[in-house]
Amino acid sequence: MIRRDYLIIGSGIAGASACEGIRRHDKRGTVTLIGAEAFPPYKRWILSKSFLREKNPQLKKLQEPDERWYRAHKVETRFGTVVTQFNIDRRLAVLANGESIEFTKACLAMGSRPVRPPVAGVGLGNVIYLRTLRDALALKEMADLEKSLMVVGGGLLACEAAASLRMMKLKVGLMHRDPYLLNRYLDAETGAWLTDYFGKHGVAMSMGEGLNGFEGKTILRNIQTKSGNRYPVGLAVVACGAEPNLDLVRNTPLAGPHGSPVTDYLETEEKGIYAVGDLAFYPDRVMGGVRRQTHWENARKQGLIAGANMTGKKRIRYEQVPYFWTEMFDLRMDFVGDFSVLPTRVDLQGTHAKKKFVARYYQGEKLRGILLCDQPPREVESAKTQLRHALGK
Repeated sequence: MIRRDYLIIGSGIAGASACEGIRRHDKRGTVTLIGAEAFPPYKRWILSKSFLREKNPQLKKLQEPDERWYRAHKVETRFGTVVTQFNIDRRLAVLANGESIEFTKACLAMGSRPVRPPVAGVGLGNVIYLRTLRDALALKEMADLEKSLMVVGGGLLACEAAASLRMMKLKVGLMHRDPYLLNRYLDAETGAWLTDYFGKHGVAMSMGEGLNGFEGKTILRNIQTKSGNRYPVGLAVVACGAEPNLDLVRNTPLAGPHGSPVTDYLETEEKGIYAVGDLAFYPDRVMGGVRRQTHWENARKQGLIAGANMTGKKRIRYEQVPYFWTEMFDLRMDFVGDFSVLPTRVDLQGTHAKKKFVARYYQGEKLRGILLCDQPPREVESAKTQLRHALGK
């Protein structure tokens, strides 16, 4: 039987940061990091941006932290390894090779997986779900051969991928069931401007088109819409959302309908077991309510805090203004606050046409979110402070 003081399951940025958080406060405890991917933890957010566009990307530059860090800090790593069973009562994890690890404390950081739309042909060749480094490498290789492709979806990942592929001079279409891009976050006027911006950059926009299925025998040949249209493309990038990877703890208190419920300290109701990143359904002490975030900044900070809390030498609450950002073509957009509900009022400073603006989103008289386009980092930090003051935090 292998025994460890700390077991981290999931080798994304949240899991890697949990190891870092532990080692800041406990230099001696035994730590094992297990990840299903064969690669060490890397900057996943880059995959849809610069990594796609680079002709010969350096894989080592993606690592976060550098692989040598684990050796230097005596963190055992097991990449390309799957945990098949997780026993809460016995504090035991069983690996696919039959080995068992008995742990004192554990952190769940399995991240999320792409949602596969409930239509025919989702498993055809040349239908790519951009989530892992392997997916990105496959997409780069296929894009060299096909030259014409369709991105399905209208969220952050879909927009970033479509922009990057278009910047590579490919013939790119973008199909989205809603009338404008980023409709989960943007007001209608800003969303319409962004959609038009993609069109002006040569992306063939198919808005308000519901996906009916992918057609082909073994390889994709057509994409069919619910209205009966057919798009003859040989490559599709599907980005229709993500869902938390909770199969390992399904039907336990560690899995809920919206993620893994945790306290302010990122601990589940099972003492000594924590959940971070895309899994954590946490109380939002700034905006109110309970929230699950699926962005790199959030995963990084949660991992560090959970790791520190696991050692018992720190007791840190997770208390952050929700924040994420995106890059598309020459646009940089920062989202500060809560964009889960569309605003009742928008206060716009600057103009969409000049691609430089700040939009404040209100619910009634309450400021809930600040969207910044092409603003310096100091303005983003200022927006976080403004929002805290507006909420009396």
